[in-house]
Amino acid sequence: MFLFHPIIQLSATVISLYVLVMGITRFRRSHLNHKTVFRWQRHVFLGTTTMLLWLVGIGVGLTVVKINWHGFLITGPHIQRLSLILLLLLLGLGSGWYMHWKKGRRVFLPLFHGTINLLLIILALSQIWSGWQVYQAFVIG
Repeated sequence: MFLFHPIIQLSATVISLYVLVMGITRFRRSHLNHKTVFRWQRHVFLGTTTMLLWLVGIGVGLTVVKINWHGFLITGPHIQRLSLILLLLLLGLGSGWYMHWKKGRRVFLPLFHGTINLLLIILALSQIWSGWQVYQAFVIG
């Protein structure tokens, strides 16, 4: 049961790195005038999948903690980043969906979307370290 949360989150994080590479391709095409191929539908599908997996993983993590340790906010820095991560998830998902459904020529919104999601990936990668500390302290400790 303890491994469901990290497996979901690690899977989403690995997919996010691929989505990031696709986003960099779009950035290069739009802002650096490089000739690249941007797979819009794949980017949208995998980006949405990543964000939804992260949300499911958060729910699973909260549930595992509540069931096994009878609390929510007991994992220190690992849980303290949650409010920022949730905000970035909503902003990233919302801005991405907006651009997908309301197509048009934009400069600011794609940069905002990419920056938000880059920060989210950095936070997700930092969660690996703090999650490992939680696992060592509470599960195998």
